[in-house]
Amino acid sequence: MFETIMKTTDNTILITGGGSGIGRGLAEAFHRLGNQVIIAGRGQKSLDETTAANPGMKSVTLDVSDPKSIQSFAARMTKDYPSLDVLINMAGIMQPEDLLEKPDDVSTAESTVATNLLGPIRRTSALLPSLRKQPRATIMNVSSGLAFVPFAVTPTYCATKAAIHSYTQSLRYQLKTTNVEVIELIPPYVQTTLMGDQQAEDPRAMPLGEFIDEVMSILKSQPDVKEVCVKKVYPLRFSAEHGQQKYEDFFQNFNDTMHS
Repeated sequence: MFETIMKTTDNTILITGGGSGIGRGLAEAFHRLGNQVIIAGRGQKSLDETTAANPGMKSVTLDVSDPKSIQSFAARMTKDYPSLDVLINMAGIMQPEDLLEKPDDVSTAESTVATNLLGPIRRTSALLPSLRKQPRATIMNVSSGLAFVPFAVTPTYCATKAAIHSYTQSLRYQLKTTNVEVIELIPPYVQTTLMGDQQAEDPRAMPLGEFIDEVMSILKSQPDVKEVCVKKVYPLRFSAEHGQQKYEDFFQNFNDTMHS
C-alpha cells in the first residue's frame, strides 16, 4: 500500500474555479509557496485578473458543466503540464430555489448538478490516468458544511455537496492502494460572492483570508489529513453526532437564523 500525504510545495496544481472566492484564495496561497498553479474557469476576466496579480500563475478556460469540454481540457492539461500532480475540484454554483412558487422549474437544479457534481466526477475521471503516472498525487474535492446540515433555500446545492462527500469517501477507498491520495475540503459559510455581494460582507460568514490561512495551516501541520475542517465548520460537520433530536433542533434553528 502506498503512503501518500499532501505536500504543500513542489507541486503542479490545477484548481478549477480558481479565479474567485475560495478557489482564488487557495491558488494564491499555493502560488506563494512556489508551486506551479494553473487556474481554470469560464470567466476569462477573473482568470486574467488573478494571473496578472500573481506572476507565473497560469490559466485556461473551461466550461466545467460541458463533458466534451472536460475531455479536451484533460488532454490539453496532460500535454502542457505533464508533471500535474494535484487536482483541486473547486468550481461550483449556489442558487436559491423556490419549490413552492416554481415547482416545475428544474433548470437551476439541473445546472447545479451538472456543475457541482458531474463536473468534479468527470474531471476526476478524465485526469486520473495521468495523475496515477506521477510518483505521488492528490485529488482535493471541495464539499461544504451544508453537505451535513442543508440550507433549505438552496436544496440542490446542498444535495450536490452531500453527494460530493459520499463520492469522495468512495474514491478514497478505491484509490487506497495507489499513489493518489484523496482529501475533502469542507468550508463553512465564507465571505465570498458565491451567492452575491451581500455574502462577501456578511458578518456571520468567516473572512476569506482567515479561512485560507487556517486551511493552509492544517495542510502543513497535518499532511495525512483526510478531511480539512476549520473550527468554524465543526457545528455543521459534526451535528449528526449528537443524536437525531439534537440534529433536528439544530437544523431548524440554523435555517431560521439564516433566514433572519
